[in-house]
Amino acid sequence: MAATRIIVVAALCLCAGCRTAGKQHSIDSSRELVGATEANTGQSPPPFESQQAAFGAPGMQVQPAAHIQPAQPVIVPEPLEIPSPATTELTLEQLEEMAISLNPALARAQALVDAAHGKWVQVGLPPNTELGYSGQQLGSHGQAEQQGVYIQQEFVRGHKLRLNRAIVDQEIEQAEQRLATQQQRVLTDVRLGFYDVLIAQRRLETTQQLVDIAKQGTQTAEALFNAKEVSQADVMRARIESQSADLLHANARNLHTAAWSRLVAVLGNPDIAPVPLVGDLEIVADQIDPDDTLQRILSESPELAVLLTEVERARWVIDRAYAEPIPNVDVQAVMQSDNGTGSTNGNLQVSMPIPWLNRNQGGIRQAQSELVAAERAVGQLELSLKRRLAGVYQRYASARNQMLAYSKPEGILANSQATLDFVRKGYQAGEIGYLDLLTAQRTYFQNNLAYVESLGQLWAAVVEIEGLLLKDSLESGGVAAP
Repeated sequence: MAATRIIVVAALCLCAGCRTAGKQHSIDSSRELVGATEANTGQSPPPFESQQAAFGAPGMQVQPAAHIQPAQPVIVPEPLEIPSPATTELTLEQLEEMAISLNPALARAQALVDAAHGKWVQVGLPPNTELGYSGQQLGSHGQAEQQGVYIQQEFVRGHKLRLNRAIVDQEIEQAEQRLATQQQRVLTDVRLGFYDVLIAQRRLETTQQLVDIAKQGTQTAEALFNAKEVSQADVMRARIESQSADLLHANARNLHTAAWSRLVAVLGNPDIAPVPLVGDLEIVADQIDPDDTLQRILSESPELAVLLTEVERARWVIDRAYAEPIPNVDVQAVMQSDNGTGSTNGNLQVSMPIPWLNRNQGGIRQAQSELVAAERAVGQLELSLKRRLAGVYQRYASARNQMLAYSKPEGILANSQATLDFVRKGYQAGEIGYLDLLTAQRTYFQNNLAYVESLGQLWAAVVEIEGLLLKDSLESGGVAAP
């Protein structure tokens, strides 16, 4: 009878455990599990929420590593209303909000942050308790049988669970810095696309003016030819000029379509129809100092913060490697009913491995080498940032010089306009030939187009510098671990 009671109790315990395990899929039970772990380990998990929305966990901010200043907090936007087809124009601020809400790269980066929080919970959980059946002398036809239940628990020593979570703490920070990096990439890409479309709009306007003037020139040449004041060659030149203007305008339309397609791809909503963008291309920031810019990038770059956090993680991995050979203790308690003596007895077994053959020598060496590699990666990225800034700053300086040469009061544009006005008056007075007028018109519009291109190059360099040299948010490796 005693043996029967023990077996029934064991079966009930096992059934209860199965029912409890089935309930762990609920959110409330998961929170209880985390709370129990907190009580056992004496640690509190970092802020952890299940999937919030397409992007953004409320209140989450990026934490810096070492000398890196805090990255810009992750923007968690309000639900965004997508512009309707009736929308007539968009601003840069509206486009940025749209990209933060819809860009899939940010949703992916946020999901990786949430995954790191889940990993933090898991690596600090102790091993489960084992419950089982124990039977001996089962072939004695019940005369000397010993039947019972046992309970077994492994006790983790050396603060391994705490060290596990210390390592994952750094992985969480890395994931958050990658999220900040990806957010900056998205914002930079939106701003680059915004000014790209603005330049395309200006190019369309300029080429349209050229088309209109070329058509007027053709009509004027034909009228003068009919009045026998110019030759047939002047009419042919005027028609060629008009055809060239039409070709330039058609190419400008293609460039505008391509620029808009690139922009809406970054926004995450490729179905938005092209609408005019509102912005002022002539408002350019003051001269950028390269040395100050480099220091700002080195101190604020979340890209560099990821690697500095990896260095700190590597240090914790070394501590964990040294703790690995500290043996865990395995305790087993058995309660049995002995049919031979008609009594109940208990057994206690305690065991642990002896770390004399395997002291994790290879793991410690690996962890130490990974720390050296992480430290070298920081220096490598710093040099890479300097090299990348040198190229971008060279484009910025050249574009700024070109822009100033065209736009200053006595610059190329002003002289082109004055020349065109002078030639027109001379042509109307019959003192200058039509070929000279065409040349003056072509020079004027070529200079205007070159000015527009210099503005585009200047804004592209400024946006890239202000964006900490982070762009290309839709590239496959944008948020992957290095």
